[in-house]
Amino acid sequence: MERVKQSVVIAGGGSTYTAGIVMMLIENRDKFPLRKLKLYDNDKNRQEIIAKACEVIVKERAPEIEFVATTDPQIAFSDVDFVMAHIRAGGLKMREMDEKIPLKYGVVGQETCGPGGIAYGMRSIPAVIELIDFMEKYSPNAWMLNYSNPASIVAEATKRFRPKSKIINICDMPIAIKKSLATILGLKNENDIVDRYYGLNHFGWWSELRDKDGNDLMPKLKEHVKQFGYVAKTNEENPLLNESSWMDTFKKAKDVYAVDPETIPSTYLKYYLYPDYVVEHSNPNYTRANEVMDYREKNIFAECKRIAENNSAKDTNIEAGEHAEFIVQLAKALAYNTHERMLLIVENNGAIANLGDDVMVEVPCIVSKRGYEPLSMGKIPTFQKGMIEQQVASEKLVVDAFEYKSYQKLWQAITLSKTVPSAKVAKDILDDLIEANKDFWPTLQ
Repeated sequence: MERVKQSVVIAGGGSTYTAGIVMMLIENRDKFPLRKLKLYDNDKNRQEIIAKACEVIVKERAPEIEFVATTDPQIAFSDVDFVMAHIRAGGLKMREMDEKIPLKYGVVGQETCGPGGIAYGMRSIPAVIELIDFMEKYSPNAWMLNYSNPASIVAEATKRFRPKSKIINICDMPIAIKKSLATILGLKNENDIVDRYYGLNHFGWWSELRDKDGNDLMPKLKEHVKQFGYVAKTNEENPLLNESSWMDTFKKAKDVYAVDPETIPSTYLKYYLYPDYVVEHSNPNYTRANEVMDYREKNIFAECKRIAENNSAKDTNIEAGEHAEFIVQLAKALAYNTHERMLLIVENNGAIANLGDDVMVEVPCIVSKRGYEPLSMGKIPTFQKGMIEQQVASEKLVVDAFEYKSYQKLWQAITLSKTVPSAKVAKDILDDLIEANKDFWPTLQ
């Protein structure tokens, strides 16, 4: 049966990842056909560079798709079936502050973890809520697939402030890790792995990994991980590992794994379990944000300008990434009832039996036209439960701080982060973050 063509707006049209998402949508139009593709960003100049290249790509590879790039919310959000949101409130300049201010005090400086993630969350909450409101005003039947970070804080905020909205919060990091796991195991790709996973976004564990015939993959994987982390003999399939910072993160997984060798952990747990190591191996004057600005951003923008000038993308090096593939897979399941099994960030409601129902957990779900249905992960061990509950409390306090404009709540949120050694250090960091974010945060009382 012929599939109904969809209309999609990518919110965050000026992102360096947008061209890759466009590529993925075009490459998968046999599975997820499009009638219209729009880009939306509130930064006209930045989006224009990406949009000119994307327009060439669409005309060259899928001329039947109507392409629009705009900064007008009404044009962007009218007549759409899906909003694919991957915005960065404050841009990379504010990411740089998120990373460097904590490092000044000997604390982990990372964009989604610890004080940096909390600062970013305070900026992301109103930005994502604004997108939901645009969607509900102009296309009330659409779904928002939100990839904007920090996903756990955003998910908590959207549940609280827009509880009836059709938004699904997602993250591709487990997919990137599974790519390496598949390579280690000698499997064709990550889709050959059926997993059981529980936790929060950037804060979770695999309790079971099997192949599609039901064979247990954990023993072989554990043997490898305890020696080499998530680095295989060859990682050609995982472009993340071309970057030294990600290579270090994937190697460090062996030490994260050692804390609980019954499970396979998310790489991001290194920031909470080994914060001293992370700080020791960080350059407070040149962080990941600087790397992205100096390499990825410059390269993508240069390539987009080249495509626009040549009016051709036939020899482009822009490729679709894991996050783009994940978004397309999710949209396809919602549109065409394919009942995909996918990791989503959803309200717990018993999925993890010994956590509160109102916690926004990351667990496998079955996705269909009716939305998503979380799978039961049962009870989780005391170690993971304790870590999760501390992190949940911190994230809920961030949303409290935003809602009530409370300095006290935000101080408590930073103090509760496992990356921060004391309330005094938390207060010092917070005071600096307030100054850096004065154009973005509400005034705290």
